[in-house]
Amino acid sequence: MDAVRMHAASAESRAIVDSVLDYSRRRMLSDDVPLDKPQTPAELSRLAGRTITDEGLGAQRALSVFEHILAPACLTTSHPLYLSFIPTAPTIAAMAFDLVVSASGLYGGSWLEGAGAVHAENEVLSWLAAEFGLPESAGGVFVQGGTIGNLSALVAARETAREKLAAAGRPAPARWKIVCSIEAHSSNKSAAKVMDAEVVAVPAGADGVLRADAVRAALEEHGDAVCAVVATAGSTNFGIVDDIAGSAALKDEFDFWLHIDGAYGLTAALAPEAKPIFAGVERADSLIVDPHKWLFAPFDCCALLYRDPEGGRRAHTQHAEYLDTLTDTEDFSPSDYSIQLTRRPRGLPLWFSLATYGVDAYRQAVSATIALTHRIAEEISRRDGFTLVRDPQLSVVVFERDGWARADYDRWSAALLDTQHAFVVPSSHAGRPNTRFAILNPLTTFEELVAILDTMV
Repeated sequence: MDAVRMHAASAESRAIVDSVLDYSRRRMLSDDVPLDKPQTPAELSRLAGRTITDEGLGAQRALSVFEHILAPACLTTSHPLYLSFIPTAPTIAAMAFDLVVSASGLYGGSWLEGAGAVHAENEVLSWLAAEFGLPESAGGVFVQGGTIGNLSALVAARETAREKLAAAGRPAPARWKIVCSIEAHSSNKSAAKVMDAEVVAVPAGADGVLRADAVRAALEEHGDAVCAVVATAGSTNFGIVDDIAGSAALKDEFDFWLHIDGAYGLTAALAPEAKPIFAGVERADSLIVDPHKWLFAPFDCCALLYRDPEGGRRAHTQHAEYLDTLTDTEDFSPSDYSIQLTRRPRGLPLWFSLATYGVDAYRQAVSATIALTHRIAEEISRRDGFTLVRDPQLSVVVFERDGWARADYDRWSAALLDTQHAFVVPSSHAGRPNTRFAILNPLTTFEELVAILDTMV
């Protein structure tokens, strides 16, 4: 009897499910979810005690430890006043459907095992591809996050470059090179390290934008060794979009793979007023965008798209005797397009939310956060004692409190979190300390942001 206790549909199991669903319901539908804050390891050990025992605590006690001790020690990244790093803001429908995905025993790695889930995910990927101007033949896969997405795309770029050189009878370089801006996200450098490739970090302009002349110089200098050029569609620190059109135009003269790292910012292309900023993305060979950021999906979810999915499949399909049933068919199996074999169908919560609310609701939400960003930037510019570091392009505002050193920002930030007012951490640029608002949550208000500014005395 004990051997099946954890899996059987018993009275105990029903009570566990009821308790967990009740907690989830209260959490998702609350209009006053706390921001919360971390605790020290010693304090958590004291409060929680030993929770993993031979006999088990029972569901009620374990859930109580989580609800009252562990959860309050985790920041609520979807809180409207979580304004640091890049927040998340999943819709109610997406959060709710994440429970369905977990409850359904779904595997999203192959068509054989998850055809329905893969079909729904592919509909979302096709919609995204159309939004970004990629051809109908484009496709890809939802992966864990931007780091895995960038790595998978760059591996496909390297393999494609290797195949082209071999077909032309030219030798592969001693070491492959990836061209990107000096301000590109660190995940691109991490991917290069895993690939044993060299990053060619080219200078951006004073405004943080990577332009075609710098890319051209790198292509001319490094030639066949360049397997990819990475353009950023919304940098993490400032929300700056590179001159994608300029880099894309170089494809008329040079043969290279253009990858767009749009993890944070590419979603802004859904807003009609921001779409022109992303001109040229339609010529990308691959791109990523993270739905767990500005597309309002739960962690963790990155959409990886290939202009020609076959390049991704050749680079990533795993071969083993036990996989022959999958690889010997023409079926579309998502695991063939990234470095992950085992995968959860993490695109389903986004699919359900889009199917529930419609695309127009997403466009309006993205537009609203862009408008709020520009409004608060204007307020900062008008205030005595404040300096806007750069005019915002998307939804990140970086500013300085005149005369403040890093220690001043640290004290102010700690006090904000300690009083549960907001989560706004210090940052820096060019050696100068500053802070920033990363605005993604449609529930964030202008009045709340102004109230934060008012604390900077």
